[in-house]
Amino acid sequence: MKFVSADRPQTEEGYQYHIACKPGDVARYVLLPGDPERVPKISALWDEAKEIAFHREYRTHTGKYKGIPISVTSTGIGGPSTAIAIEELAAIGADTFIRVGSTGAIQPGIEIGDLIIAKAAVRLEGTSKQYVRIEYPASADYEVTLALIEAAETLGVRYHVGITASTDSFYVGQARPGLNGYFPSFAKHLIDDLRQAKVTNFEMEAATLFTLANIYGLRAGCVCAVFANRVTNEFGKAGEKEAALVASEAVKILAEWDEEKEKKGKKYWFPSLRKL
Repeated sequence: MKFVSADRPQTEEGYQYHIACKPGDVARYVLLPGDPERVPKISALWDEAKEIAFHREYRTHTGKYKGIPISVTSTGIGGPSTAIAIEELAAIGADTFIRVGSTGAIQPGIEIGDLIIAKAAVRLEGTSKQYVRIEYPASADYEVTLALIEAAETLGVRYHVGITASTDSFYVGQARPGLNGYFPSFAKHLIDDLRQAKVTNFEMEAATLFTLANIYGLRAGCVCAVFANRVTNEFGKAGEKEAALVASEAVKILAEWDEEKEKKGKKYWFPSLRKL
């Protein structure tokens, strides 16, 4: 296989080195879990699906959900691998991304298995800083966020909307003691400071996703199942299927809104568009 250049490792046909996909392999709407094992769990909820590629941490399935073309690609953990996924998926035609992951809640009133829809992210990771200055906001696309809320309401799941904090470290970076009790002073006050600022949760990819999507003119959102409750110090795996269903249903909603915008000649969706 011959690649065009070291600057952009892809073939003349557009085959992307890391994700092992080419134009036509993925839909415009792509769900982004971190874990490759979540990919078949998500696609099993669709009408149909097939595996396109599985290279390194990047596993891709493409199919249809309620008649809408949809894809899912795992990103691995953290910002660096997520950025590669966004770069290469966008290069082959994807333009709308929804992170489907797990998270740790830091505010009271959020239970294990609840969903958190992120409207923005605190950029505590390093990847986004290599793309743009630190003052640049990591904000979710409003249409994707509204579609996620609509989907959660339609499916009747318990959810919250808030600001996530994306980190590069699961342990000390999220105010957990490291090996042998290593716990520097700056980490000890992190949760209290974020809680006072009304940040709802920790995870590791949304800030990179939101930042790159805004830079490149793409759309992105995020829905995560709460596995960790940092208020009560509980941990459990729950809400994974619900998060996947909400994200898939949001794609159906977005496809309907996109069709509606095209018919009405509008660039942005708004609630009274259907009345025009």
